[in-house]
Amino acid sequence: MRLISTSVIAAALSLASVSCAQTINGQYDCLPAGDFTLCQNLWGELSGVGNQSSTLISSTGDAVSWSTTWNWANNPNNVKSYANILSNTAKGVQLQNIASAPTSWSWTYETESEGLRADVSYDIWFGEAPSGVAATSASSYEIMIWLSGQGGITPVGSVTKPNITVAGFQWDLWSGPNANWEVFSFKTASGDITEFNVDLQEFFTYLTQNEGVAASQYVQAIQTGTEPFTGNAVLMTSSYSVALNSL
Repeated sequence: MRLISTSVIAAALSLASVSCAQTINGQYDCLPAGDFTLCQNLWGELSGVGNQSSTLISSTGDAVSWSTTWNWANNPNNVKSYANILSNTAKGVQLQNIASAPTSWSWTYETESEGLRADVSYDIWFGEAPSGVAATSASSYEIMIWLSGQGGITPVGSVTKPNITVAGFQWDLWSGPNANWEVFSFKTASGDITEFNVDLQEFFTYLTQNEGVAASQYVQAIQTGTEPFTGNAVLMTSSYSVALNSL
């Protein structure tokens, strides 16, 4: 019997954990990606003309890498999609029972057109029940964290608290209603944040202490991605992870 060194075995396991690049193009196409699901979510495509694809580059259980390529025109104030990664594990915990919610996101625009209108953002959903589909009757709050907002686009509602500090960064807090839920958006007040390593619990604590969000609310979903309005770009995420750790 031929003996195989432990270093060779480790290398083989490492290669096995990396998915071959897979691309999706359809309106609601999704791909499993370790602890995540990558989805196109072209929910607003009828308001524009263009195309979009998303490519899963690698997944290693609790970390994932992907890219989204788009080219959209017409109706510059309308979102065309929310290509995103959804965590399949960071959910179902009440805010009052979260010890920490570490996340890390490294991203960049590989290419971007002049006058690009798009955001790069977290989209986090709270509800009264432990589980529920985002943006439905199960949703009580939508929490967005905009790490980038190009072309003068703005979140739902209006600025209620400018230039606040949360998790070591400066934000303008926007708020307003959308359908049956309330939206709170932390929009970067100091330019693009392409390296984001924080504890989301700091945002959750801010909302329960300052904005009347009940600590009994559950985190129902954590999504991460981009909302293109118009223009063309290739957004690359080299590494992303998120977790909810209970008390």
